[in-house]
Amino acid sequence: MSVQASLDQQWARISGRLKDEVGETAYRSWLKPLTVEDFIGGQVRIVVPTRFMRDWIRTHYADRIRALWTGENPGVQSVEIVVAPPRNDASLGGALTTGPRAANAIVDAGPLAETGIDHLPTYDEVQAPASLNGGLHGGLNGVAEAPALPAFIAGNGLGEERDDVSALLDPRFTFENFVVGKPNELAFAAARRVADANAVTFNPLFLYGGVGLGKTHLMHAIAWHIRKKDPARRVIYLSAEKFMYQFIRALRYKDTMAFKEQFRSVDVLMIDDVQFISGKDSTQEEFFHTFNALVDQNRQVIISADKSPSDLEGMEERLRSRLGWGLVADIHPTTYELRLGILQSKGEQMRVQIPQKVLEFLAHKITSNVRELEGALNRIVAHAELVGRAITLESSQEVLHDLLRASNRRVTIEEIQKKVAEHYNIRLADMSSARRARAVARPRQVAMYLSKQLTARSLPEIGRKFGDRDHTTVMHAVRKVEELCATDPTFSEDVELLRRMLEG
Repeated sequence: MSVQASLDQQWARISGRLKDEVGETAYRSWLKPLTVEDFIGGQVRIVVPTRFMRDWIRTHYADRIRALWTGENPGVQSVEIVVAPPRNDASLGGALTTGPRAANAIVDAGPLAETGIDHLPTYDEVQAPASLNGGLHGGLNGVAEAPALPAFIAGNGLGEERDDVSALLDPRFTFENFVVGKPNELAFAAARRVADANAVTFNPLFLYGGVGLGKTHLMHAIAWHIRKKDPARRVIYLSAEKFMYQFIRALRYKDTMAFKEQFRSVDVLMIDDVQFISGKDSTQEEFFHTFNALVDQNRQVIISADKSPSDLEGMEERLRSRLGWGLVADIHPTTYELRLGILQSKGEQMRVQIPQKVLEFLAHKITSNVRELEGALNRIVAHAELVGRAITLESSQEVLHDLLRASNRRVTIEEIQKKVAEHYNIRLADMSSARRARAVARPRQVAMYLSKQLTARSLPEIGRKFGDRDHTTVMHAVRKVEELCATDPTFSEDVELLRRMLEG
């Protein structure tokens, strides 16, 4: 009997013992793909398909394998676990670099994603190692005949790291272009700390907030900064949706080990919109294992979502708990000052002179999210450049009529008083007080004028809202504001701005 045949028989008996000890599922996932390569100088050399599998087996099974080998063959002094070298066979290379067929794999995965993946095998049920073993050690024909290979393993060798799994980064989304205000200062500071740190500080960093408030901007900024600061660090940034699609393809082509190697050998893993995998049990389980593997190796994990970890519905309790381990930083809805600062910064980047009154109008009227705010500014600038008209309040309202109509509502006297008080920086109580100082009386008259213009209330009703004043006082205020508007352009602009902000 040859030495190799004897080794194979010994390994078969050892494998049987291991299977009995660890169970069928763990055996299929981790131990079945192992093959014995040689026995030299008292050392048994065992080959595994990927680096990730090698590291896992060294950590969890190496001591037991060594003990069983020693019991089976007293001449065995040590066991070395190594990764199978990449093959250079032309037929294998051709199979791995066939572009159209690899592209078809992505297209074909669509229906699976649409129906959800809960009906597919769970994480522990996938027999990827057996498939990999057959491909690597069962001959090249088995690989060449495969219908397609997932994009994330289409490289020089199986499981080799590829950058194309990471989403493209927007060059506009950098720390330098992020406008910081009170609603987002904590999230910004945490993002900068993680990006600047040489060692892991918060793990994970969890950013959450509503739509269009800057989560994705910060995620891109972190990735840009890390890549610029240390190009050698391996960073993967992608949406939770793309993570799920990659996992679906791995399940479909029985190559989950390459998937694991891809995502668990990085230095920084960034997952955007993690709420997308709510209710996707199989994806959550794989993400949970990926998360734990990276944290155990002291690798940085950065997550974003629209809600805090504790509020993510459809997530397993253990996963919500893990996501809340590190630093959770929320991004609050924008304030007027922050929106105005964003618009000013955007205008500077576009190198376009935009009247301050227009910027103030937009900052007051569009409060839903930053994305919509920037979109409105882009429309105004594009219209001015295309039709050759100057940017004014009137032209801006025309261009954004559909956007502003969506926020139309019946204006109340209370809203008018509040907006005018904010604009002139006086107390809301001054609208009903007996103070006659011009700094108070003039804004009060403007509020009365706007109440007459924008509401259906009678003069006596308006007077009662302003400290039980007589209707003649309201009439005087209306006439005075009309006279000032006719003679003072600056005052007229202020009143017009307030009217447009209230009226939309």
